Amino acid sequence: MRIRYSKYEAGFDDLTSSEMMEMLEDLLLDSGFDDPYNRYNPDPDHQPSLEDLYDALLRALLENDRIPQEWLREARFAGRREETRLYQEIQKLIQRLQSEGFIRVPGQDSMQQAAGAGQQGEAADSRFEVTQKSVDFLGLRSLRSLLGALGKNAPGAHTTRHYASGVESSGETKIYQFGDQPTLNIGETLKKVIPKGLEQLEEQDLVVELSEYTASMNTVVLLDCSHSMILYGEDRFTPAKRVALGLSHLIRTQYPGDQVRFGVFHDSAEEVPLGRLPSVQVGPYHTNTAEGIKLARKMLRKMPGEMRQIIMITDGKPSALTLPSGQIYKNAWGLDPIILSETLKEATLARKDGVPIHTFMLAREPELLAFVKKLTQITKGKAYLTTPANIGRYVLLDFLTRKISKN
Repeated sequence: MRIRYSKYEAGFDDLTSSEMMEMLEDLLLDSGFDDPYNRYNPDPDHQPSLEDLYDALLRALLENDRIPQEWLREARFAGRREETRLYQEIQKLIQRLQSEGFIRVPGQDSMQQAAGAGQQGEAADSRFEVTQKSVDFLGLRSLRSLLGALGKNAPGAHTTRHYASGVESSGETKIYQFGDQPTLNIGETLKKVIPKGLEQLEEQDLVVELSEYTASMNTVVLLDCSHSMILYGEDRFTPAKRVALGLSHLIRTQYPGDQVRFGVFHDSAEEVPLGRLPSVQVGPYHTNTAEGIKLARKMLRKMPGEMRQIIMITDGKPSALTLPSGQIYKNAWGLDPIILSETLKEATLARKDGVPIHTFMLAREPELLAFVKKLTQITKGKAYLTTPANIGRYVLLDFLTRKISKN
């Protein structure tokens, strides 16, 4: 028997795409908290660059001690990093992420073109986008983390106070009516049929099982991305995004009839597509809650169905208002009566639309508590005091267990 030995070639071939995505999670969910110059980006279309992607992979590989020493020595003394083995191998990882559908580079047919000779500068400046596959990966990881201690029971549909036939038995019964699902209660039906004989069977002799009526739910998740969400030594916005991604994954996999959309509010407010959500960073300083609620109401009007709700995650009182002229009126000191009044007007309009607002507060300042108390009273919603460490568990647990009634 002859054994043949081959020279070991170091590389990252054993690194899976899932492992790479875990390494990149902080980059893909970056909220601007680690930016030493506080260069927040209010643009919801902000995307990290390929240079950011390269640096994040390099940092993760170094932290996990995955880079051979000879590659590091070569990189230390190389004139051009593009000529080093380390650079070329990391570029292969980026190409693999693109070929496997985790990222895409608009305007480029392949990462190989971007890394080709004479195009290095363009490649370094290019922006990449996460795909739906990446969003699903991040959402599933967030969901597993957030629901890790909630038990093994699988989630069901949203229950209501109403009953119907043919869904999940409630133990109640009623006389059959045309259109009911034929889930007969045999015992009760026989009690009516036996005395009169089967040949005399009539429609009103049939007794059907009643079940809890389930309905679809339309949800708009409003995320406060004002600058306070990364101030005070705590990143509050990244946990909020994790919640939103986990909630989206939960709805798409367990509640196929439901819809969820996302909006962010700061000095103003705008809708954010799910694919853009991971890369959204904190915006300008102030909190225009009224504009956020107005945006959510507009989004819900475009979604079919009557059962609707707003989930708002915030850490500050309203401090900005969009005037009829389009100018932004701002006052960060105390609870401004003008801003408060206009914000509560939007809440009243939401209540008239039959839309409750459920608020999760990431801070405990008196002005925020006072505002949320009034908001909750007006919209018949719920309010929760929470922290970035446990907000996801509260949001998702409430979503799974809350009894929804159709007004």
